[in-house]
Amino acid sequence: MFLAKITGSLVSTQKVEALVGQKLLLVEPLRVDEKDQQSLKPTGRSFVVVDTVGAGEGEVVLCVQGSSARFTAGTKELPIDAAIIGIVDTVQVKAKTIFKAGE
Repeated sequence: MFLAKITGSLVSTQKVEALVGQKLLLVEPLRVDEKDQQSLKPTGRSFVVVDTVGAGEGEVVLCVQGSSARFTAGTKELPIDAAIIGIVDTVQVKAKTIFKAGE
């Protein structure tokens, strides 16, 4: 699993039938800033993920990759390898909150 920030969406008019109706989003993985462990820092990479929870642009989400992306009820039959499985409310490191949704 990894944390990521939703940076955009993706529209594909030509795709396999199984993906019709699926919401595709662009996410950028986040990591704890190694210098001070006081914030989340973008990695500079991007992934296309299927949204299973109704997330929106700018939110921090919990993502899975590989076969784990097909373990939700809505993704079992999809040809995917990355999915959003949660919207993050807070992140704590060493008992200090370094991210809180809405702030």
